[in-house]
Amino acid sequence: MTTPRLLAALTSSWPWWMPAAGLAALLLHPEQADNVALAVTSAILVGCVLAAVHHSEVVAHRVGEPFGTLILAGSVTIIEASLILSMMLSGSANPALPRDTVFAAIMLILNGVVGGCLLVGGIRHGEQRFVLEGVNAALCVLAAMATLVLVLPSVTSGAAALRYSVPQLVFTAIVSTLLYATFVFVQTIRHRDYFLPEGEGALAGDAHASPPSARTAAGSLGLLLVALVSVVLLAKSLSKPLETAITAAALPRALVGIAIAALVLAPESLAALRAARRNRLQTSLNLALGSALATIGLTIPTVAVAALVMGWPLSLGLDPKGITLLALSLGAAILSFGTGRTTILQGAVHLVLLAAYIFTTIYS
Repeated sequence: MTTPRLLAALTSSWPWWMPAAGLAALLLHPEQADNVALAVTSAILVGCVLAAVHHSEVVAHRVGEPFGTLILAGSVTIIEASLILSMMLSGSANPALPRDTVFAAIMLILNGVVGGCLLVGGIRHGEQRFVLEGVNAALCVLAAMATLVLVLPSVTSGAAALRYSVPQLVFTAIVSTLLYATFVFVQTIRHRDYFLPEGEGALAGDAHASPPSARTAAGSLGLLLVALVSVVLLAKSLSKPLETAITAAALPRALVGIAIAALVLAPESLAALRAARRNRLQTSLNLALGSALATIGLTIPTVAVAALVMGWPLSLGLDPKGITLLALSLGAAILSFGTGRTTILQGAVHLVLLAAYIFTTIYS
């Protein structure tokens, strides 16, 4: 095969070999590498994120909504929990890392991903519609879970440490798991129609495209998992240089949680933005809000059990600034989705709230 043909083949098939390249990049030991190796590793990380988006869309097209978005959200969140645990086991994390990461994920999803989707979709399509019942159900569960996990520790006994007692932590882990399991049951079985696009018009392009074969979908599912593992492992390898740079710049350590959440959520974020651009806002919201719910419903119980077994200190409660931003974000989301229609105005509001969150984290 000539060089041009080889390059063309590699370019067209990059989603299939990029996940393996991500695992191979770990051999460069990015945490100890020079600037060139860090740049190469970062580029491969971006490629793995894009590959994950590609394979998630193949799987979603095969299994249909809302199962496709649920697969991506669940996979990413499980690996996010593994990343947090691995960092805590390595001794490089602080007791507030799970809280900072989960809070960052909620703020990035609720304001960054949702705001970006509403803005992109509004610019391209003017006004977009979605099924109000499904979004309201997700916001109801998200408000309850976020308050129980991140707000209540700040106002209970022992609030000075912003942490739960052992019985309180066990109770919170159990109810978070039950709420998420109930939501998944409602989303996939009992009221699945709440999470499906309202009409077929928005999906006309996809409706006429033949779904991939079972073999292709199975291959994409395997490569999706490999790509997600590559993203997390590369992000973990890059976290030490990132944390060193943040410390050297005298910036708050909470930025580490924001960076971890942004890297792990990148595949879901890109998939949601692409869906909004295609006028598939329902799919975007399924991804975004489902990811926020999975972040609490899967990550917090896993970290809580590990903390109880290993005897780790765990700080979950937010300070007054965080509580204010969380309440404002949830309130804005409830108002934004109250009519079943969205425009660029709601997108702009959520993006401003994201900017306020990042600004107040840096200049706290």
